[in-house]
Amino acid sequence: MSGKAQTKQKENPILTYYQRIKDGTIVVGAWILRLYEYIVKGLETKAFVYDPKKANAAIDWIETHGFHTKGPLAPNAIKLELWQKALLACIYGLLDENGNRQFREVVLIVARKNGKSLFASAIGKYDWQVTGGFGASVMCIAPKLEQADIVYNDIWLQTQLDPEWQELKEQLSERDSHNKKLEDDSALPRHRQSDLYIPAMNAQVKKIAFSAKKSDGFNPSLCICDEIASWEGDNGLKQYEVMKSAMGARPEPLLLSCSTAGYINDGVYDEVVKRSTRFLLGESKEKRLLPFLYMIDDVEKWNDINELQKSNPNLGVSVTVDYLLEEIAIAEGSLSKKAEFLTKYCNVKQNSSLAWLSAQTVEGCFGAPLDLADFKSSYAVCGIDLSQTTDLTAATVVIEKGGELYVFAKFWLPAEKIDEAVAKVAEQLNADYASAENAPIFVGVLNGSYMFLADLVRKTTFNNEVTFVQISSYEGTQSTGTIKQKLGIDFDIEGRDIIVVEDIVETGHSINHMLNYIKSLNPHSVEVCTLFFKPDKYLYDLPIKYCAMEIGNEFIVGYGLDYDQLGRNLKDIYVLAND
Repeated sequence: MSGKAQTKQKENPILTYYQRIKDGTIVVGAWILRLYEYIVKGLETKAFVYDPKKANAAIDWIETHGFHTKGPLAPNAIKLELWQKALLACIYGLLDENGNRQFREVVLIVARKNGKSLFASAIGKYDWQVTGGFGASVMCIAPKLEQADIVYNDIWLQTQLDPEWQELKEQLSERDSHNKKLEDDSALPRHRQSDLYIPAMNAQVKKIAFSAKKSDGFNPSLCICDEIASWEGDNGLKQYEVMKSAMGARPEPLLLSCSTAGYINDGVYDEVVKRSTRFLLGESKEKRLLPFLYMIDDVEKWNDINELQKSNPNLGVSVTVDYLLEEIAIAEGSLSKKAEFLTKYCNVKQNSSLAWLSAQTVEGCFGAPLDLADFKSSYAVCGIDLSQTTDLTAATVVIEKGGELYVFAKFWLPAEKIDEAVAKVAEQLNADYASAENAPIFVGVLNGSYMFLADLVRKTTFNNEVTFVQISSYEGTQSTGTIKQKLGIDFDIEGRDIIVVEDIVETGHSINHMLNYIKSLNPHSVEVCTLFFKPDKYLYDLPIKYCAMEIGNEFIVGYGLDYDQLGRNLKDIYVLAND
């Protein structure tokens, strides 16, 4: 036997975690299982590679330089659990063909008291002081500054607890007390009024509240989005998209979103979870998304400790069984407490804090569809609200039968009102393009715009040309966020005036794609003309110059707009019912 010491090679925490999931030692939900099956398959097929040095460097550094800042474990160093080591190994150890980080958008959905904010701040400290390199820029972002403060302050508290920081500060203080010339202190992290800063590295940590326009100048190496379930509506969605786009200049950017489920509908949480589940189901072509969705699988077992392991990977560590049993006992006697428990400890999103059924459960409770013909000869009361301009016509009938009341409601926009709106837009176009030197080109976006474009062109008085492109982003009633272009412009449009005609502009992903595509062909000008515009869902600052009608967030069909390719032939516009 050789007298040389044998160096024990560290295990791959990804494979170790996966093996313990497979053999039942660790209990996880279906989404986590799917994720690690995807990662292991990617390693086997060499879709990406694993660098143990980078993975171990992150794990070792955080266990050495990360510290508990609250609770009974403060100020001890962080001891990572296997699920956390596997997560870090996925972020830092999985590389693409260029040797850069494979996954750039990481989503961590985990129950309350599982240390997600502490974990995120340790990653923030690592990027700021190590991996971000010279010019590192860490952004802690939330709707309000006090929310952004949570991770931001934790990064600074962990820095103050770091022996290296304390040692350097003491050395500098000692030199100063002896009236000796101070050596360069530029390596010392500082807490300035506006940020945390390391002069030698020109590295900073900032906290920011929502301001999508003011965020345009940022170029973060790491953006930490904490508690995205509280990011409400349009402002939250815009901020998220702005921060994603702001990171484009970095070779290895990281967008880290951490949250527990909440109550807000149609916000960032819904969008991110929807993308994540599509990715894990193999229905998305995304390659940079890495979603860790720690959720229970069976809502009927919400009070089962074994099931709760799936949403609480730190069960037995930062969250105890006794604590959860106490919370279960309270929740079993209160509907509002049950709603809170399902949301915060099960990661089952609720519609409100007073509900106790999940949105999916409610949707599954609708009975067989009824038809007005089933109520022949029954007593009924009907009300109608006619369209005055471009608002919806509403008609509701309440029918009494067998001692029960039944309600039928329909909402639509009559063809006559559509025609009036189209005529108004045509008047604007006629005024703006009356003196155009070359005939402007209408570019209709298929399939939805064909009916609107046909009527619009018939109302124009200037010479024009018409062509079509075809893109798609919808499946059913939801936008996938992924743009597929099937048909382009096959002739020269350089120097021409272009009018892009859409049936509806919602998030703006499609129109952004279209404008980038057309601008690449060097037109003289390009404007957008849409039949419908949803300002509350719009995520871009791109101007919509010609708009026939603004609407809310309802899903509409008819007059070229479809539901899974059906309903385009309807002459009126209808709101799709939930039944």
